[in-house]
Amino acid sequence: MDASDLAPVDRVEVTILMDNYLDVLMAGAEDVRRFALTRDWASRDKPLAEHGYSALITVYRDGAPSSILYDAGLTPEGIARNLDVLDVRPADLRAIVISHGHFDHHGGLEGLVRRFGRANLPLIIHPDAWAQRRVLLPTGAEILLPPPSMNDLEREGLHVIEERGPTLLIDGAVLVSGQVERVTEFERGMAVHQRRTDAGWVPDPLIPDDQNIIANVRGRGLVIVSACSHAGAVNVVLGAKRLTGQDLVAGFIGGLHLTGGLFEPIIEPTVRALAEAGVQRIVPGHCSGWKAQYTIARDLPDAFVQSAVGTTLSF
Repeated sequence: MDASDLAPVDRVEVTILMDNYLDVLMAGAEDVRRFALTRDWASRDKPLAEHGYSALITVYRDGAPSSILYDAGLTPEGIARNLDVLDVRPADLRAIVISHGHFDHHGGLEGLVRRFGRANLPLIIHPDAWAQRRVLLPTGAEILLPPPSMNDLEREGLHVIEERGPTLLIDGAVLVSGQVERVTEFERGMAVHQRRTDAGWVPDPLIPDDQNIIANVRGRGLVIVSACSHAGAVNVVLGAKRLTGQDLVAGFIGGLHLTGGLFEPIIEPTVRALAEAGVQRIVPGHCSGWKAQYTIARDLPDAFVQSAVGTTLSF
Protein backbone atom coordinates (compact mmCIF):
# COMPACT_ATOMS: atom_id res chain seq x y z
CA MET A 1 0.00 0.00 0.00
CA ASP A 2 1.13 3.53 -0.79
CA ALA A 3 1.11 6.35 1.81
CA SER A 4 -1.58 8.08 -0.23
CA ASP A 5 -3.81 5.09 0.55
CA LEU A 6 -4.15 6.27 4.16
CA ALA A 7 -7.77 5.44 4.99
CA PRO A 8 -9.97 8.12 6.59
CA VAL A 9 -11.27 7.36 10.09
CA ASP A 10 -14.26 8.58 12.05
CA ARG A 11 -12.34 9.86 15.04
CA VAL A 12 -8.82 10.16 16.44
CA GLU A 13 -7.93 10.47 20.11
CA VAL A 14 -4.40 11.35 21.23
CA THR A 15 -3.58 10.84 24.91
CA ILE A 16 -0.35 12.36 26.23
CA LEU A 17 1.17 9.55 28.31
CA MET A 18 4.44 11.36 29.02
CA ASP A 19 5.57 14.95 28.60
CA ASN A 20 7.68 17.52 30.44
CA TYR A 21 4.65 19.10 32.12
CA LEU A 22 1.83 18.08 34.47
CA ASP A 23 -0.89 20.29 35.96
CA VAL A 24 -3.82 18.54 37.71
CA LEU A 25 -5.70 21.86 37.98
CA MET A 26 -5.58 22.62 34.25
CA ALA A 27 -8.98 23.27 32.69
CA GLY A 28 -10.16 21.32 29.69
CA ALA A 29 -11.96 22.69 26.67
CA GLU A 30 -14.01 21.49 23.74
CA ASP A 31 -12.49 18.18 22.64
CA VAL A 32 -9.70 18.55 25.25
CA ARG A 33 -10.02 16.27 28.30
CA ARG A 34 -7.59 16.67 31.19
CA PHE A 35 -6.50 14.17 33.85
CA ALA A 36 -9.45 14.00 36.21
CA LEU A 37 -9.11 15.74 39.58
CA THR A 38 -11.39 13.79 41.94
CA ARG A 39 -12.50 14.22 45.52
CA ASP A 40 -9.98 11.63 46.73
CA TRP A 41 -7.15 13.03 44.62
CA ALA A 42 -4.78 13.16 47.62
CA SER A 43 -4.83 9.38 47.92
CA ARG A 44 -5.17 8.59 44.24
CA ASP A 45 -2.03 7.73 42.26
CA LYS A 46 -0.93 10.60 40.06
CA PRO A 47 0.84 10.48 36.71
CA LEU A 48 4.47 11.59 36.47
CA ALA A 49 6.05 14.16 34.18
CA GLU A 50 9.65 13.92 32.96
CA HIS A 51 11.85 15.11 30.10
CA GLY A 52 10.49 12.60 27.63
CA TYR A 53 7.56 11.98 25.34
CA SER A 54 4.95 9.28 24.77
CA ALA A 55 1.49 9.33 23.25
CA LEU A 56 -1.31 6.83 22.78
CA ILE A 57 -2.98 7.32 19.41
CA THR A 58 -6.40 5.69 18.99
CA VAL A 59 -8.36 5.65 15.74
CA TYR A 60 -12.06 4.77 15.48
CA ARG A 61 -13.71 3.19 12.47
CA ASP A 62 -17.34 2.07 12.64
CA GLY A 63 -17.16 2.52 16.42
CA ALA A 64 -14.22 0.14 16.85
CA PRO A 65 -11.03 1.56 18.46
CA SER A 66 -7.45 0.55 17.63
CA SER A 67 -4.36 2.05 19.27
CA ILE A 68 -0.64 2.44 18.83
CA LEU A 69 1.98 3.57 21.35
CA TYR A 70 4.23 6.30 20.00
CA ASP A 71 7.44 6.52 22.04
CA ALA A 72 7.84 5.50 25.67
CA GLY A 73 9.31 8.42 27.58
CA LEU A 74 12.60 8.63 29.44
CA THR A 75 12.40 6.20 32.37
CA PRO A 76 10.93 2.74 32.92
CA GLU A 77 9.22 3.96 36.09
CA GLY A 78 7.51 6.90 34.39
CA ILE A 79 5.73 5.17 31.52
CA ALA A 80 4.76 2.10 33.58
CA ARG A 81 3.18 4.28 36.26
CA ASN A 82 1.35 6.50 33.77
CA LEU A 83 -0.05 3.54 31.85
CA ASP A 84 -1.42 2.24 35.15
CA VAL A 85 -2.81 5.57 36.37
CA LEU A 86 -4.40 6.38 33.02
CA ASP A 87 -5.72 2.79 32.74
CA VAL A 88 -4.04 1.89 29.46
CA ARG A 89 -3.53 -1.85 28.93
CA PRO A 90 -1.03 -3.23 26.40
CA ALA A 91 -3.73 -5.62 25.18
CA ASP A 92 -5.39 -2.58 23.60
CA LEU A 93 -2.28 -1.84 21.48
CA ARG A 94 -1.72 -2.89 17.88
CA ALA A 95 1.85 -1.59 17.46
CA ILE A 96 4.66 0.50 18.95
CA VAL A 97 6.46 3.22 16.97
CA ILE A 98 9.73 4.86 18.02
CA SER A 99 10.12 8.41 16.70
CA HIS A 100 13.94 8.40 16.77
CA GLY A 101 16.83 6.91 18.70
CA HIS A 102 17.26 9.46 21.52
CA PHE A 103 16.92 7.94 24.98
CA ASP A 104 14.10 10.23 26.18
CA HIS A 105 11.82 8.56 23.63
CA HIS A 106 12.61 4.87 24.10
CA GLY A 107 13.99 4.60 27.65
CA GLY A 108 10.60 3.62 29.10
CA LEU A 109 10.17 0.50 26.94
CA GLU A 110 11.85 -1.57 29.65
CA GLY A 111 9.16 -0.45 32.08
CA LEU A 112 6.40 -1.45 29.68
CA VAL A 113 7.74 -4.98 29.48
CA ARG A 114 8.59 -5.17 33.19
CA ARG A 115 5.09 -4.11 34.20
CA PHE A 116 3.00 -6.03 31.67
CA GLY A 117 5.18 -8.86 30.40
CA ARG A 118 6.28 -9.73 26.87
CA ALA A 119 4.67 -7.30 24.50
CA ASN A 120 4.39 -9.52 21.34
CA LEU A 121 3.83 -6.45 19.16
CA PRO A 122 5.42 -5.01 16.03
CA LEU A 123 7.81 -2.13 16.75
CA ILE A 124 8.48 0.26 13.85
CA ILE A 125 11.83 2.04 13.91
CA HIS A 126 14.11 3.81 11.42
CA PRO A 127 17.42 1.90 10.98
CA ASP A 128 19.49 4.99 11.86
CA ALA A 129 17.95 4.97 15.35
CA TRP A 130 20.52 2.37 16.48
CA ALA A 131 23.43 4.84 16.08
CA GLN A 132 25.44 6.04 19.05
CA ARG A 133 24.86 9.79 19.39
CA ARG A 134 25.93 12.71 21.52
CA VAL A 135 25.46 16.46 21.84
CA LEU A 136 28.78 18.31 22.05
CA LEU A 137 28.22 21.75 23.54
CA PRO A 138 30.42 24.79 22.74
CA THR A 139 31.79 24.53 26.29
CA GLY A 140 33.15 21.08 25.49
CA ALA A 141 30.56 19.36 27.67
CA GLU A 142 29.27 16.08 26.24
CA ILE A 143 25.75 14.69 26.58
CA LEU A 144 25.49 11.04 25.52
CA LEU A 145 22.26 9.87 23.89
CA PRO A 146 22.31 6.04 24.06
CA PRO A 147 20.20 4.24 21.45
CA PRO A 148 17.82 1.34 22.00
CA SER A 149 19.12 -2.23 21.81
CA MET A 150 17.63 -4.43 19.09
CA ASN A 151 18.62 -7.57 21.00
CA ASP A 152 16.88 -6.38 24.17
CA LEU A 153 13.71 -5.43 22.31
CA GLU A 154 13.50 -8.75 20.46
CA ARG A 155 14.25 -10.68 23.64
CA GLU A 156 11.16 -9.10 25.20
CA GLY A 157 8.92 -10.32 22.40
CA LEU A 158 8.77 -7.20 20.24
CA HIS A 159 8.94 -7.78 16.48
CA VAL A 160 11.38 -5.11 15.29
CA ILE A 161 10.61 -3.73 11.83
CA GLU A 162 13.23 -1.38 10.37
CA GLU A 163 11.89 1.03 7.77
CA ARG A 164 13.26 4.25 6.27
CA GLY A 165 10.13 5.06 4.30
CA PRO A 166 6.44 5.34 5.16
CA THR A 167 4.59 2.48 6.85
CA LEU A 168 0.83 1.96 7.05
CA LEU A 169 -0.52 0.38 10.25
CA ILE A 170 -3.95 -0.76 11.54
CA ASP A 171 -5.27 -1.82 8.15
CA GLY A 172 -4.18 1.41 6.52
CA ALA A 173 -5.67 3.75 9.15
CA VAL A 174 -2.39 5.09 10.61
CA LEU A 175 0.69 6.24 8.71
CA VAL A 176 4.24 6.30 10.06
CA SER A 177 5.95 9.00 8.00
CA GLY A 178 9.39 7.46 7.82
CA GLN A 179 12.29 9.81 7.10
CA VAL A 180 11.03 13.38 6.63
CA GLU A 181 12.09 15.33 3.56
CA ARG A 182 13.76 18.69 4.32
CA VAL A 183 12.42 21.47 2.10
CA THR A 184 12.41 24.65 4.21
CA GLU A 185 15.38 27.00 4.26
CA PHE A 186 15.38 27.78 7.99
CA GLU A 187 15.02 24.28 9.53
CA ARG A 188 18.64 23.14 9.37
CA GLY A 189 18.88 20.63 12.18
CA MET A 190 21.01 20.51 15.32
CA ALA A 191 24.55 21.71 14.66
CA VAL A 192 25.90 20.32 17.95
CA HIS A 193 24.59 16.79 17.31
CA GLN A 194 27.04 14.01 16.37
CA ARG A 195 27.04 10.30 15.70
CA ARG A 196 29.77 7.74 16.26
CA THR A 197 31.29 5.91 13.29
CA ASP A 198 34.31 3.65 12.77
CA ALA A 199 36.24 6.85 12.06
CA GLY A 200 35.08 8.50 15.31
CA TRP A 201 32.49 11.17 16.02
CA VAL A 202 31.11 12.96 12.95
CA PRO A 203 28.48 15.72 12.52
CA ASP A 204 24.89 14.45 12.44
CA PRO A 205 22.76 17.62 12.42
CA LEU A 206 19.76 16.24 10.50
CA ILE A 207 18.93 13.22 12.73
CA PRO A 208 17.39 11.39 9.75
CA ASP A 209 15.55 8.77 11.83
CA ASP A 210 13.05 11.44 12.95
CA GLN A 211 9.53 10.24 12.03
CA ASN A 212 5.96 11.08 12.97
CA ILE A 213 2.45 9.62 13.02
CA ILE A 214 -0.37 10.72 10.70
CA ALA A 215 -4.09 9.93 10.69
CA ASN A 216 -6.83 11.35 8.46
CA VAL A 217 -10.13 12.25 10.12
CA ARG A 218 -13.01 12.20 7.68
CA GLY A 219 -14.08 15.77 6.94
CA ARG A 220 -11.50 17.34 9.27
CA GLY A 221 -8.12 16.53 7.78
CA LEU A 222 -4.81 15.25 9.10
CA VAL A 223 -3.86 14.73 12.74
CA ILE A 224 -0.06 14.75 13.04
CA VAL A 225 1.82 13.61 16.16
CA SER A 226 5.54 14.41 16.17
CA ALA A 227 7.61 13.70 19.26
CA CYS A 228 10.55 16.03 18.56
CA SER A 229 10.33 17.28 14.97
CA HIS A 230 14.09 17.17 14.46
CA ALA A 231 13.32 17.50 10.75
CA GLY A 232 11.58 20.79 11.56
CA ALA A 233 7.92 21.16 12.48
CA VAL A 234 7.10 22.83 9.17
CA ASN A 235 8.84 20.07 7.21
CA VAL A 236 6.81 17.56 9.23
CA VAL A 237 3.52 19.25 8.28
CA LEU A 238 4.46 19.74 4.63
CA GLY A 239 5.68 16.15 4.47
CA ALA A 240 2.41 14.81 5.86
CA LYS A 241 0.47 16.76 3.24
CA ARG A 242 2.75 15.55 0.47
CA LEU A 243 2.60 11.89 1.53
CA THR A 244 -1.17 11.75 1.87
CA GLY A 245 -2.28 14.20 -0.78
CA GLN A 246 -4.43 15.91 1.87
CA ASP A 247 -4.24 19.66 2.48
CA LEU A 248 -6.38 20.11 5.60
CA VAL A 249 -4.54 19.74 8.93
CA ALA A 250 -6.82 19.33 11.93
CA GLY A 251 -4.01 19.20 14.47
CA PHE A 252 -0.30 19.07 15.22
CA ILE A 253 0.65 17.53 18.58
CA GLY A 254 4.11 17.10 20.09
CA GLY A 255 7.58 18.60 20.19
CA LEU A 256 8.63 21.42 17.90
CA HIS A 257 12.26 21.47 19.13
CA LEU A 258 12.43 25.24 19.40
CA THR A 259 13.97 25.53 22.85
CA GLY A 260 17.42 26.91 23.58
CA GLY A 261 19.63 29.48 21.91
CA LEU A 262 20.24 27.39 18.78
CA PHE A 263 16.56 27.19 17.88
CA GLU A 264 14.86 30.27 19.31
CA PRO A 265 15.81 32.36 16.21
CA ILE A 266 13.50 30.19 14.06
CA ILE A 267 10.45 30.41 16.35
CA GLU A 268 8.87 33.29 14.43
CA PRO A 269 9.23 31.79 10.92
CA THR A 270 8.04 28.42 12.23
CA VAL A 271 4.89 29.87 13.76
CA ARG A 272 4.18 31.91 10.62
CA ALA A 273 4.59 28.83 8.42
CA LEU A 274 2.32 26.71 10.62
CA ALA A 275 -0.33 29.40 10.34
CA GLU A 276 0.10 29.54 6.56
CA ALA A 277 -0.21 25.75 6.43
CA GLY A 278 -3.65 26.10 8.05
CA VAL A 279 -2.97 23.96 11.14
CA GLN A 280 -6.22 24.24 13.09
CA ARG A 281 -4.94 23.08 16.48
CA ILE A 282 -1.36 23.17 17.78
CA VAL A 283 -0.41 21.34 20.99
CA PRO A 284 3.31 22.03 21.51
CA GLY A 285 5.01 19.85 24.11
CA HIS A 286 8.28 18.26 25.23
CA CYS A 287 11.13 20.11 23.46
CA SER A 288 9.09 23.05 22.15
CA GLY A 289 10.27 25.46 24.86
CA TRP A 290 8.32 28.15 26.70
CA LYS A 291 9.19 30.93 24.23
CA ALA A 292 7.75 28.97 21.33
CA GLN A 293 4.65 28.07 23.33
CA TYR A 294 4.18 31.71 24.30
CA THR A 295 4.55 32.81 20.68
CA ILE A 296 1.99 30.27 19.46
CA ALA A 297 -0.44 31.22 22.24
CA ARG A 298 0.01 34.92 21.42
CA ASP A 299 -0.15 34.72 17.63
CA LEU A 300 -2.51 31.76 17.19
CA PRO A 301 -4.73 31.80 20.30
CA ASP A 302 -7.58 29.89 18.67
CA ALA A 303 -5.24 27.07 17.67
CA PHE A 304 -3.10 26.81 20.82
CA VAL A 305 -3.69 24.11 23.46
CA GLN A 306 -1.30 23.61 26.38
CA SER A 307 0.08 20.08 26.49
CA ALA A 308 0.21 18.14 29.78
CA VAL A 309 0.49 14.55 30.90
CA GLY A 310 -2.92 12.90 30.98
CA THR A 311 -4.49 15.17 28.38
CA THR A 312 -6.65 13.55 25.70
CA LEU A 313 -7.36 15.45 22.48
CA SER A 314 -10.26 14.36 20.31
CA PHE A 315 -10.65 15.04 16.60
